[in-house]
Amino acid sequence: MCVYVCVSSLRCSGPKLKSCMLSSVPVLSWLPRYSLRDNAIGDLISGISVGIMHLPQGMAYALLAAVPPVFGLYSSFYPILIYFIFGSSKHISVGTYAVMSVMIGGVTERLAPDTNFMMYDNATNQSMVNVLARDTERVKVAAAVTFLSGLFQMLLGLVKFGFVVTYLSEPLVRGYTTGAAIHVIVSQLKYTFGISPKRHSGPFALIFTVIEVCYLVPETNIGTLVVSLVSIIGLVMVKELNTYLGKKLPVPIPVELLGIIIATVVSWQVNLEGKYGVEVVGEIPSGLQPPVMPTASLFGQVIGDAFALSVVGYGIAISLGRIFALKYGYKVDSNQELIALGLSNTIGGVFQCFAISCSMSRTMVQESTGGKTQVASALSAMVILVIMLWIGALFEELPKAVLAAIIYVNLQGMMKQFMDIPTLWKSNKVDMLVWVATLILTVLFNPDIGLAASIAFSMLTIPGVVIFHSSATLYFANAEMYQDALAEKSGIDITKLISQKKKAEAKRLRKEKKEARKAKKDAKKNAQDWVRRRSGTEEIIPVLLDYYAGNVLGECLMDDPSMSCPVQEGEPDSSENEVEKGVATVEEGSKPDSTLPRAIILELSPVNFLDTVGVKTLRNVSRLYALISILLNLLTCSATGVIENLESGGFFSEKVSKACLFSSIHDAVLHCQTDRAKMNKDDEVKHTNTHGHDTCTTRARTHKHVYTNIHTHTNTLTLFY
Repeated sequence: MCVYVCVSSLRCSGPKLKSCMLSSVPVLSWLPRYSLRDNAIGDLISGISVGIMHLPQGMAYALLAAVPPVFGLYSSFYPILIYFIFGSSKHISVGTYAVMSVMIGGVTERLAPDTNFMMYDNATNQSMVNVLARDTERVKVAAAVTFLSGLFQMLLGLVKFGFVVTYLSEPLVRGYTTGAAIHVIVSQLKYTFGISPKRHSGPFALIFTVIEVCYLVPETNIGTLVVSLVSIIGLVMVKELNTYLGKKLPVPIPVELLGIIIATVVSWQVNLEGKYGVEVVGEIPSGLQPPVMPTASLFGQVIGDAFALSVVGYGIAISLGRIFALKYGYKVDSNQELIALGLSNTIGGVFQCFAISCSMSRTMVQESTGGKTQVASALSAMVILVIMLWIGALFEELPKAVLAAIIYVNLQGMMKQFMDIPTLWKSNKVDMLVWVATLILTVLFNPDIGLAASIAFSMLTIPGVVIFHSSATLYFANAEMYQDALAEKSGIDITKLISQKKKAEAKRLRKEKKEARKAKKDAKKNAQDWVRRRSGTEEIIPVLLDYYAGNVLGECLMDDPSMSCPVQEGEPDSSENEVEKGVATVEEGSKPDSTLPRAIILELSPVNFLDTVGVKTLRNVSRLYALISILLNLLTCSATGVIENLESGGFFSEKVSKACLFSSIHDAVLHCQTDRAKMNKDDEVKHTNTHGHDTCTTRARTHKHVYTNIHTHTNTLTLFY
């Protein structure tokens, strides 16, 4: 009997197999339903724009990983195609990323330092580095750690371990990326000054490197420094121009592409390498590399680095993925994202790529230029393919100082995160402590050791709470689970409802535009007929016709009262009525669903502390449910500390006042009943079909008031109908 039960539970029916396939390979579910009319143009423009960004960023971040620039192009091609097939986010742009690259660079320089590849040059009687042998070994190290990190991500995804990222709170992630950005800047100083400092490893390596750079500053190559300064100033100026003209430009100015093109041409014409000793990129082979299995003997030496890479890369990608999923009303599967990134890194490691994640700058460009699906990412990969096959060799004279300048400028956003400190000081001092401690630990130690130490410190700041217990407070590690439990127990699929609302709004706008065009066309035709009848000729002055077409709905310029006007005064235009009817129909259908609750009461009696993530979670829940006309009320918030946390965290606003706080279920329910009675009375008095968008002004129901308490492992949820 036991054997039969086990076997039957393992049986796979057709629908189950199909569902499993669609969830494991998301491209099979959305690509057959891809709308060319709605998405193709936006994805094409977005794909080309992001592909252009991949070229300079891929080459620049390859320097961070301490591998030849062409391998940055490989990392901007193979992993993107894999993510296109298996990823669940529609908007993020995966590929090379500064933080991941500097972590890989630490591994490659540790296992393949310059000192291991010194050779004696008989011509100069000096020792020099065998660059070819060194780069070959570093590529092997990068491929091995990337392959192993991909295996970790796949394993974590298969065992449904996606929640591991919940231990990376927002203050921790922002402090960590700021600290990693400092590592990135210090690692590029040698290309800016044209010097060759020794490579340091272990704790305090960054401090030793800065001291070494300061010691070598008198040996600065002036030509390299000038190239660096000019590049930085030019990039910053054009980026600021992009920001200033952001709304006026259809696509951003490809400042990085223009920068490397101009720098390459100048370097080639002036011979910067020969005359001034400016280091250039060097040989960029055309074509693609054959697949090579990573060196297994290296796995034991990089296993710790690989796990850190897998966690950091996933944390950054899933954070951005959820932001855009929430904005556009779809859901990102955290475990599927782990598998997608794992496959991207594993297969990428076979093709000698280094570990990838999601880039904020490229993602913002992909979204702002009209990208709506991962087709945009696939098209950007095609742009990189064209560059690798035919164009890459043209950039061999590109100075490495320009690539370092691109890295500096792209780190502006991370450096601005220092402004988090005064903000967190005002809202939550514990989160500020986590942010500062994470920054210090990451700067003093390597990014991988710093991450582990930061997580340990962050866990010490949690007020004695275990994530899975019912008495847990609402903090960064269980914020996502809290929202999931709320959605599951209330039966409200918020992302689906918001998506439906956005689609209905888009449909309404399209219909309005269509009707407006039709009305304008009819008005122009009526004006044309009127002018012809009045003039008695077929010849019409275009300017006069345009004037009549634009003003025919307002007034008629008639000298002869016997002539009929195309639209008589006081007679409404039929096309205008049709537009109004269409709009009225949409508004009538957009009223709150009668099956949804009017209000949700969250019992927060177990909560005695709220960090910034907890406050942001409640603020997002309130905002999202307000979009579908459901009011949020908080119960048992009499604790002074919780109210202070809500105030300092910016929970209250013009739309959300302290009137949503209650000390008992009785008071909260009475408030909801009073609100409902008032709204129902207004509906009866008005007798109108229009409804408010931000309030619960829906038609009255005849059945009795009902409220239901649903107890979960994290909260008590009260739904009021």
